[in-house]
Amino acid sequence: MSKPIIAPSLLSANFANLEADLDSINRSDADWLHIDIMDGVFVPNISFGFPVLKYVAQISKKPLDVHLMIVQPEKFINEVKALGAMMMNVHYEACPHLHRVIQQIKDAGMKAGVTLNPATPVSLLADIIHEVDMVLLMSVNPGFGGQKFIPHTLDKIKELRALIEKTGSHALIEVDGGVNMETGKQLIDAGADVLVAGSFVFNAPDRVEIVRKLKQL
Repeated sequence: MSKPIIAPSLLSANFANLEADLDSINRSDADWLHIDIMDGVFVPNISFGFPVLKYVAQISKKPLDVHLMIVQPEKFINEVKALGAMMMNVHYEACPHLHRVIQQIKDAGMKAGVTLNPATPVSLLADIIHEVDMVLLMSVNPGFGGQKFIPHTLDKIKELRALIEKTGSHALIEVDGGVNMETGKQLIDAGADVLVAGSFVFNAPDRVEIVRKLKQL
């Protein structure tokens, strides 16, 4: 079995020491850098905007996995593309015309992902799963870092894996929220491909080492 993809989450970085924090991720075996953009409307928090992310994109040597926790994410496809993002991820709950948005992201030259909040069932993806490159399952309620893992996520991963195999989709399964060595192993065993880890990586004394350990799960 291939090693999991590890995507440290920028939300947990120290923005007063951002260049050094990003350098530690650049030196690690992390595969991607996960970026959460929040608007204070779709989720009860505001994170960072494109002027900050332009700087992050210049420093990061990892592909950018951009997760938009905002209303009307389709308005910002060009801005995300301008960052050089590898993946643009939008919420199912924020996109009444999801198929159109997925196509617009792909037409812009990025991979397209769709995110489900903890209370949103996997079955709602049946008609779009073959169009997306990745599904992100939130294992905490979105908006804040450092939250406790929701165990039901493991059942949702298994259900999503079955849907992917049944439909012949090639979508990756990404999980974000409460990831550590214990939950990470459970998530990988359940069928996850990508682990987003925020505070667990950025609060570690040795980030390079903790990423290496996550890659061994």
